[in-house]
Amino acid sequence: MSAETTGYDAARITVLEGREAVRKRPGMYIGSTDVRGLHHMLLDEVGRAVNASLAGGGGGGRVEVTLTPDGGARVTDDGPGAPFDDCGDTGDPGLETLLTRCFGSARRRPGRRTVLVTPWTTDPGVTNALSSRLTAEVRRQGVRRVQEFARGVALAPPADAGPVTGSGTTLTFRPDPEVFGTVEFGFAALAARLAELAFLNPGLDLVLTDERSPDGPQRARLRFLGGVREFVTFLAVQAGEPFVRDVIAFEREDPRMAGSMEVALSWSDAHEERVRSFVNSMATHHGGSHEWGLRTGIAAAVDAYARAKGLLTATDPALRAEDVGADLTAVVSVKLDDPEFTGCMGWTLGNYAVSACVAEAVRDHLGAWLEEHPQAAEAVVARILPAPVGN
Repeated sequence: MSAETTGYDAARITVLEGREAVRKRPGMYIGSTDVRGLHHMLLDEVGRAVNASLAGGGGGGRVEVTLTPDGGARVTDDGPGAPFDDCGDTGDPGLETLLTRCFGSARRRPGRRTVLVTPWTTDPGVTNALSSRLTAEVRRQGVRRVQEFARGVALAPPADAGPVTGSGTTLTFRPDPEVFGTVEFGFAALAARLAELAFLNPGLDLVLTDERSPDGPQRARLRFLGGVREFVTFLAVQAGEPFVRDVIAFEREDPRMAGSMEVALSWSDAHEERVRSFVNSMATHHGGSHEWGLRTGIAAAVDAYARAKGLLTATDPALRAEDVGADLTAVVSVKLDDPEFTGCMGWTLGNYAVSACVAEAVRDHLGAWLEEHPQAAEAVVARILPAPVGN
């Protein structure tokens, strides 16, 4: 079939770039134009702000997220502030390049110290292109600069707005109703995700404020020093448990997986499994090698303890990883130099070495804990042994 027959030739090829491409196919950048895409866009800016804040070297850092009465959002960090200097590639001011070039990011190099908030993280230029209005304020080197945009286009060059103390960046934007099916942010959903970030980055100060209610602002300050141990306690309390039993928690660096792990686990009478897994602070809803390593390590530790106490004999089959979830509440968080994800949505960790490293660490720490707490160990083994074994 020839081009003449189909009516298709090179003259019909259309190339979309920059803001035009983003506005034409927003789902390619933020997943959808419903509330999930809306939250994706905001959380991408939160992730940028968190990384900038943590890079500032001032301790845990602080990021403020505000849902404004006009349907917009404001994200403020205390990082070093976006660069003012002209970008060598474009000749435009650095701030303007970041906000108008969809792949002009000044993000830090991927690595375990880079916080991921969404599986495919976009640049501020995407947020700008999908906003009817965006105002950027940068505080850097004692100077405050402001620049305004409309649907991704700069209305004027960055303008000096006087001296300032401190540093950081504030982006205030209104999602474009021409793009999104809804521009109504969900306070509860955003608070839940920010709480995860706070648990996984102890000392990070996250503040979420909702100014949309006529009854006054709703505010949540999220700052936790207890890390994953406190996260497990929170999950148990959230599920309605009046009393949280011993939480086994540890951290370990392992060069074999080019990263570190933080694990916390506990058992309760809730008769349900609550296992949460994360990679570089991003939730892995479909688990992966780190979650499988957690389960494998628990099975190995409980199996070894039960055999040593005569609760399992040589003829009994070994406990399996899928047998240990009864009444378990756990969080496994790994921070990797080079995380690899499987599946088109990026919700599953694929790094093969992580599984063996996490399993070994869990087996060692849980095994020692079982030996040191015989009464509690008896209760744990009793929960797991009735599960189907070898079927």
